[in-house]
Amino acid sequence: MKFSTLAIVAACFSGSVSGFTTTPSKAFQPTALKMSTAVETDKMAALATAAKEARGLAMDSIAAAHSGHMGLPLGCAEVGSVLYGSQMMYNPADPTWVNRDRFVLSAGHGSMFVYSWLHLAGYDLPLEEVKNFRQHHSMTPGHPEFPNSEHNTPGIESTTGPLGQGISNAVGLAASEKMAAAVYNTEDHQIFDHHIFALAGDGCIQEGISSEAACFAAHEKLDNLIVMYDANEVTLDKMAEYTQSEDVIARYNAYGWETYDIDGHDLAVVEETIAAAKASNNGKPKFIKCNTIIGKGMEETEGTNAAHGEAGVPYVEKAKANIGLPEGEKWFVSQETRDFFEGVQESNKKEYDAWQETFAAWKEANPELAKQLDDAVSDNTLPAEDMIKEIPAMESGAEATRVSGNKVIQEISKLVPHYVSGSADLHGSTRNYINDGGNFGAGFDKSYAGKNLYFGIREHAMGAIMNGFAYHGLFKISGSTFLVFVDYLRATCRVAALAELNAVSYILTHDSIGVGEDGPTHQPVETVSGLRVIPNLDVYRPADAEETVAAMVHSVTRKEGPTALIFSRQNIDQNDDVDFMARREGALKGAYVAKEESGDLDLIILATGSEVPHALAVAKDLPGARVVSMPCMEVFERQSDEYKESVLPSSCTKRIAMEAGVSGLWYKYASKVVGVDRFGFSAPGDIVMKELGMTAENLATEIASMS
Repeated sequence: MKFSTLAIVAACFSGSVSGFTTTPSKAFQPTALKMSTAVETDKMAALATAAKEARGLAMDSIAAAHSGHMGLPLGCAEVGSVLYGSQMMYNPADPTWVNRDRFVLSAGHGSMFVYSWLHLAGYDLPLEEVKNFRQHHSMTPGHPEFPNSEHNTPGIESTTGPLGQGISNAVGLAASEKMAAAVYNTEDHQIFDHHIFALAGDGCIQEGISSEAACFAAHEKLDNLIVMYDANEVTLDKMAEYTQSEDVIARYNAYGWETYDIDGHDLAVVEETIAAAKASNNGKPKFIKCNTIIGKGMEETEGTNAAHGEAGVPYVEKAKANIGLPEGEKWFVSQETRDFFEGVQESNKKEYDAWQETFAAWKEANPELAKQLDDAVSDNTLPAEDMIKEIPAMESGAEATRVSGNKVIQEISKLVPHYVSGSADLHGSTRNYINDGGNFGAGFDKSYAGKNLYFGIREHAMGAIMNGFAYHGLFKISGSTFLVFVDYLRATCRVAALAELNAVSYILTHDSIGVGEDGPTHQPVETVSGLRVIPNLDVYRPADAEETVAAMVHSVTRKEGPTALIFSRQNIDQNDDVDFMARREGALKGAYVAKEESGDLDLIILATGSEVPHALAVAKDLPGARVVSMPCMEVFERQSDEYKESVLPSSCTKRIAMEAGVSGLWYKYASKVVGVDRFGFSAPGDIVMKELGMTAENLATEIASMS
């Protein structure tokens, strides 16, 4: 159906323009407007004109590209007009102002929505870039991309496109804002008090990740979060009723959100509702169901699933004329709209300037906090080479690297005060709890200043919430689960890597068939290699406590992207024959010589993680054997040719590699690989390891078989 039966019946009894009732799902009185009727009428007229012209920009850009998604930009134009023209606090001249409101387009396919509004609102997004939509090297890629080495579009707060992740990023942004307010605000000076807005469609609501994140947001009382649901009753293949029948409002009420149900084309109602949501500091995140017509203004496709993409391109000129845009003029923006947004900028600038005065007073009164905040915003940490020297020698006996990681994370927390961590209900196993850091959230023993986040059994949402923290730009964050379950959040790891989110790291424990009794469902074999093939994700699998120091230091000092830390459940012997600092320095380079040959070099044994002790044991009886520990392939590949040659001299072609996982990637370095190219089985870990060849004895046998 184009409209629900309820909406059609309501239209018969309502005077609303679009034929939808304006019925909040909770009783509320719209905020009283403080302007004269005449001024308010002028503002509403300006917002309506801006909405019309934003529709035109979207139509022209998508038509020029012959590619894109027209439905949302046309259907949500009034929502955008109210957000950027009335309700959001921002300063286009300072797009990274720390106390700005954030907007996340969760339905990232509708990217011309946000590009149109950023341009109209005065961000440094020239009209030429709007015209270059989806073109090579443009500032307007097909889906919004957080500023990175490929695109630097001011005002884009999150890389979106994979549906549902944007809502979940917004939850992370909201959690980070709550944390920032708790850490940095004082009784005398409030420097963080902004809101997080997200616009989502049915696809976002259907994806399970958004449900996970919504539960977390309600449970932790993130009332600074406002999600607008573009309820247009359409998905790509069919009308939405073909695949969904639940009452979305009832679902979000059950989660614990404050919900509203409005006509998304009625500017006054949209404005009143968003203002009411902002003013409601009741511990509930806000969910506004905006009933809209997809592709509004293009009568050939509006209200149908055909409006979702570029099917309306042949009708663009007719549609523009129908909504009152000048005939034959492309990318039209009236002077009236330019003037209106100049006024918005002037008004916002007054609040921005007042905030700057408060901020200056706060800095003077709180120099230590000010330095911490400046370091966080500027991503200032000690260089890795210096940070490893600040951490005492581990002096450990045989221990699991997850245990080593617990010791190191305490040191990292001291050296990087804006570092926080969390777990998907596995702190007791993954060991990434920050002692004396407090717990984040609402109720129980929690506070918003807590450094330990409890995500619940919600790995997918955890990954996206962590990305939200990174987008917010004030905290570094790690999150933990068992390695085998990283596939639950793999999609968010991929986005973190392509968005170059260096503030994110993953602590992934129980790293191999050594898990043992839990069996193949919990024994990762393909997983480490599966992470290694994600571009711009550094994957560290350290072999002992000192390599673990280097791995964790790398994760908080790297500038280009995220890091995955792969830790063992079982104990691993320490390589104490090599000085502790040499192991740290070598691990920071991705690979190093863990044992020099005592004779002429005729064999190189490469290993990583728990297999390094096997390589060391075998090499003791082979004078010509060199052992290379390679905790991180990606970092090693970025070293100079001279360094790589010093570790793996090309003159020695007899090489064997060993890892308790699939063998494929190791053939880049070795002609023979001792790996695990099958699933494991349930038995004590040492038995599984032995049966599948992960022993020094089997490695020696394989070496003996080499010509």
